[in-house]
Amino acid sequence: MSTKLYVGNLPFDVTENDLRDMLAQHGPVNEINVIMDKGTGRARGFAFATMNTEEGAKAAILGLNGKDWKGRALTVNEARPREDRPAGGGGYGGGQRARY
Repeated sequence: MSTKLYVGNLPFDVTENDLRDMLAQHGPVNEINVIMDKGTGRARGFAFATMNTEEGAKAAILGLNGKDWKGRALTVNEARPREDRPAGGGGYGGGQRARY
């Protein structure tokens, strides 16, 4: 059974290959998804990785959480399901304006 991990506090120049190489030391990696900023095109500093086995995921969490990697202390834990956010934009108005 595969397990999805959250990997945070990554350097902004991280690549999927960098992350795969680091995680593969703890077990087989199925998928890597580095979250990118739409405006700048650079990494946002976190990623999600799917490990092929639960044992590999646990080993990665124990071995990497808090570890210094490229000058940053990593945060590695099991990913939580995405929370529902309220629909709609925010704060841009869009309603009718008062006429005096």
